[in-house]
Amino acid sequence: MASKPGLLTEWPWKPLGSFKYAILAPWAAHGTYQFMAKGPDERDLGYFLIFPFLLARMLHNQIWISLARHRTAKGNNRIVDRGIEFEQVDRESNWDDQILLNGALFYASLLTIPEASHLPLWRTDGVIATVLIHASAVEFLYYWLHRALHHHFLYSRYHSHHHSSIVTEPITSVIHPFAEHIAYFMLFGIPLFTTLFSRTASIASLMGYIMYIDFMNNMGHCNFELIPNCLFTIFPPLKYLMYTPSFHSLHHTQFRTNYSLFMPIYDYIYGTTDRSTDDTYETSLRRAEDLPDVVHLTHLMTPESIYHLQLGFASLASRPHSPKWYLRMLWPLTLASVAWTWIYGHSFVLERNSFRKLKLQSWVIPRYNVQYLLQWRREATNGLIEEAILDANQRGVKVLTLGLLNQGEELNRNGELYVQKHRDLRTKLVDGSSLAVAVVLHSIPKGTSQVLLRGNLNKLAYAIAHALCARGVQVNVASKDEHEKLKGSLNGTYGGNLILSTTYSQKIWLVGDGRGEEEQKKAPKGTLFIPFSQFPPKQIRKDCLYHITPAMIAPRSFSNLHSCENWLPRRVMSAWRVAGIVHALEGWNVNECGNTMHDIEKAWEASLRHGFQPLAISAV
Repeated sequence: MASKPGLLTEWPWKPLGSFKYAILAPWAAHGTYQFMAKGPDERDLGYFLIFPFLLARMLHNQIWISLARHRTAKGNNRIVDRGIEFEQVDRESNWDDQILLNGALFYASLLTIPEASHLPLWRTDGVIATVLIHASAVEFLYYWLHRALHHHFLYSRYHSHHHSSIVTEPITSVIHPFAEHIAYFMLFGIPLFTTLFSRTASIASLMGYIMYIDFMNNMGHCNFELIPNCLFTIFPPLKYLMYTPSFHSLHHTQFRTNYSLFMPIYDYIYGTTDRSTDDTYETSLRRAEDLPDVVHLTHLMTPESIYHLQLGFASLASRPHSPKWYLRMLWPLTLASVAWTWIYGHSFVLERNSFRKLKLQSWVIPRYNVQYLLQWRREATNGLIEEAILDANQRGVKVLTLGLLNQGEELNRNGELYVQKHRDLRTKLVDGSSLAVAVVLHSIPKGTSQVLLRGNLNKLAYAIAHALCARGVQVNVASKDEHEKLKGSLNGTYGGNLILSTTYSQKIWLVGDGRGEEEQKKAPKGTLFIPFSQFPPKQIRKDCLYHITPAMIAPRSFSNLHSCENWLPRRVMSAWRVAGIVHALEGWNVNECGNTMHDIEKAWEASLRHGFQPLAISAV
């Protein structure tokens, strides 16, 4: 919001929340009805196409968002080398409001202006008129309107809201107060209404002009340079007729330069071109892809999780995962994404972060949970993970952490398979087990005398049982088979603290994978559930307390943290991911995979020393 919000700052439909789209429903329904019910000579194609056109604009914007986030995460041609924080994501979450406003005004204009109905699909004179009016009147008037918006009176009340985003994203282009959007519609409406009243307008000229504005706006705010230098070499005057992303990015970092809309000619005429425009453009074009120090290798979870990626819907990616009813309406796109994961054979960069002197990236294996469980797909999945590890090794990555099922015991023996196969690996593989165990142990309240251990036995379960028995804490297990396996691993030491339990009366439950809702119901009221699984619990009892999956709070200096683990709260990272960062910060030149586990307390103390903090218990 602007520093001193002026009149008509808020959008009128803000109280409606997600139901704001209902304002277009009557018009969309009526347009569809008249198109279906009337004959070919009576139906109005333009009226019918407004709603699909608005959806196409939203899709166009979303494509730009995903493309820009992917490119800036990789780093090549990035302009401003800074991250985007949650505050900006929240501020820009209403980017679709301007599309709703345009839709309402389009429908209202069509129903009130006789010349707007039954438009032809194409008219050459109208297209030419639109181009000429934009290049002359619109660009000139916008330049002076923009300079006026930077006067302290209007800037503090309106335009400062837009400039709160120093590092821009494509949708930053439309983040303005309501009153400012009204002014822009009046300005961009000049070619539209001129061609309407002169009866030269067509569906192509009107919709094409709006799509041109969307495209140029998105391009100018994408924060990576994509206009090749050869275009300006072939036609030098183009620098006055078309801006570049780096040109407009300077306006957001310098504020008092590069005011032009899409044609920089008026900045050159009136002397407001930033002196570093050419250098910034050349530097951005030469910027190479980032070489990270630490990579966290994760994967997709459920088909709908693709929308919660940072490359997906920004408003979903910035909040912990929760089911959304409207995602069910996107089932064709969801199905297409599932098909894509069966075809696409490479990991991709999801996000970048920086902490201290480390450059961090998260890479995603394009496979879902269920695909990891298919035995006949195991070799192919391992091939994808191995390819990502070798790619990281070639790039000089210091540490790669295996997240989620990428470190499956049955899949690759917690990563040991890759270390044995490639003994010359310089990149250290970390499964994060030492810090995950440490987080679980430090989550158990002091003075606890007994716990119930439930879940599939894995590397973490054995380590937790060993550590607790050594500390004199009684570890209860309900399965005879699990009791025998754990007892055998203890080699006779501390065996007296491992108990085969016949009751579920313990108030502290350590829960791993493979235990469902029915077993949780056996726990007494007020039980504290502490998971040692990488996945969040599927069911929650309201009369119990829960820790989320072993995780830690990242320091405030940790930049651009949207989290690829989108079931976690903001600024919270899984212990497995934190372990890799700590491993690199400490310079530990060892792998932590297979049966190898780093010193538990040493990993815990190092994480605290670097500013990571444990989570408090969440009462549900």
